[in-house]
Amino acid sequence: MGGLAVRSLRSSGLLRRHLPTCLSSWKIPPHVMRSSQSEALLPSAPLQTFTDDEMMMKSTVKKFAKEQIAPLVSIMDENSKMEKSIIQGLFQQGLMGIEVDEKYGGTGASFFSAILVIEELAKVDASVALLCDLQNTVINKLIARYGTEEQKATYLPKLITEDLGSFCLSEAGAGSDSFALKTRADKKGNYYVINGSKMWISSAGHAELFLVFANVDPTAGYKGITCFLVNRGTEGFHIGKSENKMGIRASSTCPLTFENVKVPETNILGQVGHGYKYAIGILNEGRIGIAAQMLGLAQGCFDYTIPYIKEREQFGQRIFNFQGLQHQVAYVATQLEAARLLTYNAARLVEAGRPFIKEAAMAKYYASETAGLTTSKCIEWMGGVGYIKDYPVEKYFRDAKIGTIYEGASNIQLNTIAKHIDAEY
Repeated sequence: MGGLAVRSLRSSGLLRRHLPTCLSSWKIPPHVMRSSQSEALLPSAPLQTFTDDEMMMKSTVKKFAKEQIAPLVSIMDENSKMEKSIIQGLFQQGLMGIEVDEKYGGTGASFFSAILVIEELAKVDASVALLCDLQNTVINKLIARYGTEEQKATYLPKLITEDLGSFCLSEAGAGSDSFALKTRADKKGNYYVINGSKMWISSAGHAELFLVFANVDPTAGYKGITCFLVNRGTEGFHIGKSENKMGIRASSTCPLTFENVKVPETNILGQVGHGYKYAIGILNEGRIGIAAQMLGLAQGCFDYTIPYIKEREQFGQRIFNFQGLQHQVAYVATQLEAARLLTYNAARLVEAGRPFIKEAAMAKYYASETAGLTTSKCIEWMGGVGYIKDYPVEKYFRDAKIGTIYEGASNIQLNTIAKHIDAEY
């Protein structure tokens, strides 16, 4: 088309009218200003500034992980079994009730403190970090938030001192589409009868209390989903053999079956039919815990690898001296820092009572992807010794992969992020 013809079309408005309305002016649309500008902030410290209590907890956990967990990591991974002394140690250190109110025996600390604890544990062993993460950010929080006073008084003191809990949502046909679950709970007088099965249930091998999601009214779809408190040993409730996993092997992951399991009506957590709301809400927060787990895992692998490549010599000099390697190290370090800031920011948003779902999804997605990148690169930098089980780097690599899968696969996080961006604009 000739220049005169184009100018003619422009002047007539024929070109302009086919453009989206958001491109009709050089002025910035009001909705963009709202979404891109932060609220006015009071003077504040950097994200990596901690309170005295947070620093003390971080230091305590670092010491515990180094002295009590590190010597057992390899054997736990090899045997696919968590040592009882580690579980007992977590309880004894007060790390299984971080946010729980002191009247139930908890520490009464902040959500951010729990995130720091998970990160520090994961630097040494991701399986132990997961155990602590689920207990704090999912199990305890669900009961504290939705339980009756009697339920809280019954379960929280034990969950803080001796009993593990397990979150039971996923099924064979309900993974990313978790609300397609088929497990049913039929009302019979003052109790319910649960039938169905669950898969990929973390901590199931050691747990005493199971938070089971079942549908009381399949005709209502996901609005029939209800959460039940089921005790280990209940008749008809069976815990299968722990899966033989690639990574986080010390964390038990088992299938569950329910055959006419009778649960009293008083063991419903919250309201009937509100289970889907509870699950969505708690998983949104729990994803920040997984981000912290992946961040800690990646940092632990990085911290182990850098001293080695600073000492290892090839061609008459340290391999760290080669610019090609320096650029890779710098890139990975930058990704780690970005993952840390995303994770800490999401946690601080939760504490401030501000919207956080998009930021939590970003943190979980980015930290998981960064863990995969970091551990893969660390194996390459270490060469042959990075590939064998005598050194921990290959275990970090195996452990990292689960981050892109559980508590919302990476694509699900991207969906969540995109939905929020769509709504913002």
